[in-house]
Amino acid sequence: MEEKDFRALLDTKEYEFLKTKSQAGGDRIMLLGLGGSYAYGTNCGTSDIDFRGITLNLPSDLLGLTEFEQYEDLHTDTVVYSFNKIVKLLLECNPNTIEILGLDEEQYLILPPLGRELLENRSMFLSKRAAKSFGGYASAQLRRLQNAIARDSMPQREREQHILNSVNHALEDFQRRYDRFEQGSIRLYIGPSEKPDLETEIFVDAAYRHLPLREYETMCSIMYKVVKDYDKIGKRNKKKDDNHLNKHAMHLLRLFMMAIDILERGEIRTKRVKEQELLLKIRNGGFQKEDKTFAPEFYDLLADYEKRLNQAARDSALPDSPDMKRVEEFVEYVNRKALEV
Repeated sequence: MEEKDFRALLDTKEYEFLKTKSQAGGDRIMLLGLGGSYAYGTNCGTSDIDFRGITLNLPSDLLGLTEFEQYEDLHTDTVVYSFNKIVKLLLECNPNTIEILGLDEEQYLILPPLGRELLENRSMFLSKRAAKSFGGYASAQLRRLQNAIARDSMPQREREQHILNSVNHALEDFQRRYDRFEQGSIRLYIGPSEKPDLETEIFVDAAYRHLPLREYETMCSIMYKVVKDYDKIGKRNKKKDDNHLNKHAMHLLRLFMMAIDILERGEIRTKRVKEQELLLKIRNGGFQKEDKTFAPEFYDLLADYEKRLNQAARDSALPDSPDMKRVEEFVEYVNRKALEV
């Protein structure tokens, strides 16, 4: 879909909320642009159209008692953040919001002068925090990918081991606090199962004294959720599930690419023009084998990008954290303008 079609959508009835919602639209919009696959340049014929935007806070938000953080229209996949809310996310180099500041010029559908000033000052949000934030999101994508493969492709014995690893990862904090402490301990392990449909399964040895019930309940809930998530994976539509696997794999590398650009060059490049062919190959199943696992070449690529990200984080000329004085001055400047609208 071409740019003029996107702009024409804004005049249709389903996007009328951008004009009528006082909090999310009208003359308070700082910028509105493409999101999702159309923003990344990885869209296909079935891709959804996503819009992402930023709006000025209302005077009552700034001087009164009202609070507004974001507006989400599920029907059109549109999310509009308040300026104050998105600043907090940008300070952490949050991948879902930092990408809004890195679109190509033609990908912005609404861009008044104040929004352009924000783009001209986007570098003030960039710091070495990008390594942790993008790396964290990439790790989450990798876990989703591994979880899906484990549930659908691995032998039951190996799958159970993978579930155990995920449970242990989710319980890292509890393991540190309760693995060996004076009131008791917990141990997770795999052993032969007596159930006819399982060769092995995960067992728990737990012995606690004087452990707060709420903490015990939380610990059990975390373990249960991991196992439940694995069980859900196998119940999805197979073709749809393959698409999800490939999208997870594609976004995993895309996150590394964006983080490396930020750390090495201090640039936000949301649309991946140079890597478009590679990303589309991943999305279209070019690295997926018949058994739905991924070819060694994909993991070689992943290892290379992980290595590059770690190197970029070590060598980056970016500050450890943003210049808060500069950010605060800009926030005050924008919010004074917001009171005039």
